[in-house]
Amino acid sequence: MIVSFENILTPEELATMRRQLLEAEWARGISAGPQARQVKKNLQIPEQSPVLRDMRTIVMRALNRTPEVMSAVLPLKIIPPNFNRYTVEDSHYGKHIDSTLRPLPDGSYLRTDVSATLFLSVPDEYEGGELKITDTFGEQTVKLSAGSLITYPSGSLHEVTAVTSGERLGCYMFMQSLIRDTEKRRLLYEMDTSLRRLRSEQGEAHHELVALTGTYNNLVRMWSEC
Repeated sequence: MIVSFENILTPEELATMRRQLLEAEWARGISAGPQARQVKKNLQIPEQSPVLRDMRTIVMRALNRTPEVMSAVLPLKIIPPNFNRYTVEDSHYGKHIDSTLRPLPDGSYLRTDVSATLFLSVPDEYEGGELKITDTFGEQTVKLSAGSLITYPSGSLHEVTAVTSGERLGCYMFMQSLIRDTEKRRLLYEMDTSLRRLRSEQGEAHHELVALTGTYNNLVRMWSEC
């Protein structure tokens, strides 16, 4: 399931992050498995960078206040967000599938169910740099406005095409969902989206809404891993 979310960052948050990204030091991107590393040519902010903590806090705050993201992913764990930069010299990330397991700061591991890209550059600021994702419905090409997020299955084949002018700034992260199965997660997202629309039209107390909300919660209870 590929889902996009427009403008999860406020203009003030986006401006703060873009300023920090422009001032940050960058290093060659190496946070990938051995196979993906062969096709990866971009820049990353190193883990020891002093700007990482503040920017990660902004991203996590934005995720937590966006119910549509929580509904689509139903996250159990989220790896600390990282940031990348694509330029004409460090321009692309070839076709790859994200590693299944990622280490967390506490020494445990996260199973990558959902990958996410938060676009931080205005589309007109760069040429190329599209995110291409291949899923059961074919190939989708994504280039969102600054401050917008795309989530997609980590097991899908994807790439970032070559940047031919300008630069592309972004944030990427991996999530382990409470619902491991992609199809079950899609059904729950569609159901919750309909429930939220009905609540806005009928109000929380409508008896059928109460019953359907109970069914949704019981499905989560049945399918979740905790």
